[in-house]
Amino acid sequence: MNIKILGAFAAVALLAACAQQADTTAGGGKVNSIVPGSQEDLVANVGDRVFYDFNKSVVRADGKATLDKQAAWLKQYASNNVQIAGNCDERGTTEYNLALGQRRANAAASYLKAKGVAAARMTTISYGKDRPTAMGSNEQAWAQNRNATTSVR
Repeated sequence: MNIKILGAFAAVALLAACAQQADTTAGGGKVNSIVPGSQEDLVANVGDRVFYDFNKSVVRADGKATLDKQAAWLKQYASNNVQIAGNCDERGTTEYNLALGQRRANAAASYLKAKGVAAARMTTISYGKDRPTAMGSNEQAWAQNRNATTSVR
């Protein structure tokens, strides 16, 4: 009986050890697994989206701060191209939201271009209300879904 319990504990310990990140530094700390210049780097260290007010496509002050960081990041990683996707909340017609999403994507791209990012490095697309970030039919969800999201291509 004790051997079975000991064996079970050993198996659990082995699984726990395997679940831990294998890469460590010489000092015993974990190595950052985010590759510089990757989509994960953009999301974690810069921010990949800017948010818009209801029925608006004007870049807000908080969005400008994020886009400033994106512009600096894109200058640092000059070989990266990006796609900027405009998104909307669920309210309004499909046609209206596709047009509004395109205006949002274009506004973010125009801001980055004004900050020195070459237009040839950016593409824009609108998903309208077809790709919500947050599920729900309330102001909190809608606010999250009114965005332009930058993705590394």
